[in-house]
Amino acid sequence: MRQKIVRLVLVGGVLVLAMLLLLATCGSGEKSSDKPKKRAKASAAPVTQLTVPSVFATEHGWELIGTSPDYALSRTTGSLAYLVRVSDTKYQLRTIDSETGEAGWHGESWRPPSPQHFPRLLPVTVDDHEYFVTWSYGKVGENALTPADTIVSLDVYDVQDGSRRRIEVPWNSVPTVTTTGPGILISDGRTNSAVVDPVTGRVSEITAPALKYPKGCKTCKQLTEVRGLTKKGLLVSGAKEFWVQGGWFSRNVAPKGTDRLSGIPTSVVPGLVLAKWQLAKGAKRAATHDLWTVQDLETGKPLASVECSKPAIKPGQYPQLVAAPSGNFLVAGPLAFDLLTKRGFCFEGADGTKPLTLASVNDEGIAYGAANARNAADVLAGGGTPVAVAIRSGTTGALPSNQRIPGAVTSDGVGLFRWTDEKDRSHLIGYPSAN
Repeated sequence: MRQKIVRLVLVGGVLVLAMLLLLATCGSGEKSSDKPKKRAKASAAPVTQLTVPSVFATEHGWELIGTSPDYALSRTTGSLAYLVRVSDTKYQLRTIDSETGEAGWHGESWRPPSPQHFPRLLPVTVDDHEYFVTWSYGKVGENALTPADTIVSLDVYDVQDGSRRRIEVPWNSVPTVTTTGPGILISDGRTNSAVVDPVTGRVSEITAPALKYPKGCKTCKQLTEVRGLTKKGLLVSGAKEFWVQGGWFSRNVAPKGTDRLSGIPTSVVPGLVLAKWQLAKGAKRAATHDLWTVQDLETGKPLASVECSKPAIKPGQYPQLVAAPSGNFLVAGPLAFDLLTKRGFCFEGADGTKPLTLASVNDEGIAYGAANARNAADVLAGGGTPVAVAIRSGTTGALPSNQRIPGAVTSDGVGLFRWTDEKDRSHLIGYPSAN
C-alpha cells in the first residue's frame, strides 16, 4: 500500500516483505487491475435478523462484529469504512461495499496516541475527491509531561485505493475535529483552530484576530466559537450573530420575518448549516416560536424554513442535522426539511408538546425516529415509540414498539443497524431494501 506520512516515515525491507506476504493472503490497500476483487462477505455466519421496518429484508445483508462506534460512507464508490481493534494498542481501517458486503481495501494497523479508545472516523471531500479520516488525541510519547507534548494524530485515506497520509498536529487542549468543508477543521471549541489540507497535509493555524469580525457587530466577540469550514473560510458565531471569514454575514442573509440580529448556528453538515432565528418583534407567535432555517454554507442563502415552538427544543441540547445521502432531505430532532420543494416541517403537538425525535432519513424522504425520546442517540438505543415520517407529505405513522430504527440508509437503500450482543460486542448490520 502506498503511504505518505508527515513527520514520520517507517519503511524497511522487513516491513516490505511482511506486506508482500499480507497482500498474498488478504488483499491490499491498492486495487489491482489484473486480478478480480475477492468476493468475501463481511460475515461468514448468517446475518442476525433483528426486528426492523418491513421495507428492509432481514433475510439478506451483511454483518460486522466488534467494529468502531463510527463508520463513514463514500457517496461516489459506495464503500463503507470502519475500524477494528487488531491488538490491545493497534487499530486498522477496513472497507466493504455497503450494498453487497464485499470486502474492499484495508489499511495497515497502527497505534494511535490514545490506544485505549477507538479513533474517530470521518469522511471529507476536496474537489469531488473523497477521503476517510481517522483521528485521535493524546501524548506523543509515554514520558510526555507538558501540553506541548500532545497531538492530534490524523490518518487520511484515499477512498479509491486506500493510500494513506499521516499528519500530526501539536494541540494543547481537548480538540473538536470536523469535516464540514474542503478540509479537516481542528478547534478548541472557542476561537483557536487549525485547518488541515487532506491532499497536501499542510496545516494552517488560525487565531482569534484572523477571524475577521464583521463591522458593526457588537456581539460577535462575545461567546465566539468556530463552527465549521467553507471554501472561503471558517464559519464563526458570536452571542447572537454568525459569519464566514471574508464571506457572508448572517444579518445580511436573514430569512424573512425574523429579527436580523438573532441568528444562531446550531448544527453544520457539509454544504449546509441549520440556524435558529427569533421571529420579528410584533410577529403573532414571536413569544412562543422560533424559525429554524437550513442555509447554504457557501452563500448563506436560506433554503427551507419552519416555525417550531420554543419548548420543543429549548432548553436542552440543540438537535444535530442529519442529511440523506443525496442531501435533498434533512432531519434534526422534531425538524424535517425537503430542499427539493423548499419546505420545512416541525413534528410536535399543537401545543408544542410531545415532539418527535428524528434520527435518520433516506433519499425517498422517509425519516425514522421516535416519540417520547430524549435525543437521536436515545432513539437509536431503543428509546421512545418508533415512528416513520414521509417528509414530502408531512404524514407520520407509528411502528411496532419492538422495531429498531436505522442509524442511516445508504443511497442504495441499505439500512444500517446497530446492536450489542451478550458479550458486549458491537454489531453493525446492513439490510437491503425489500423492494
